[in-house]
Amino acid sequence: MAEAVAARMNGSPLGLFAAMVMLAGLDFFGAVLAKEWAERHNHWLFAAGLLIFGVLFAVYALSLQVAELSTVTFGWIVSLQVGLLLFERIRYAVALPQGKWLAIAVILLLQAYLVLAPNGQSP
Repeated sequence: MAEAVAARMNGSPLGLFAAMVMLAGLDFFGAVLAKEWAERHNHWLFAAGLLIFGVLFAVYALSLQVAELSTVTFGWIVSLQVGLLLFERIRYAVALPQGKWLAIAVILLLQAYLVLAPNGQSP
């Protein structure tokens, strides 16, 4: 599977990983700002969220110059999903039963297979 990912990348694996983490971080902070704005209606939170999502778009576009769309998006979304689940558990005391954590793990593994496994030959 690692070979399939490496074959899809034009840039370095470290650069790709950094882009994925940066995208997830920007999206995470934008989501937190949106949640806080929804509760407090502070216009500065709204403006900061707009700025964060503008930067996220620019980073996403730049990362697509060195990697395939599906690979970058997968790393970004998985990092975001895990980060938001942990954040909600810590900040908002959202408790998920073990069955849901197991479902989350299975979904992440299936996403990895769909995106990272080699495809058949193109016609």
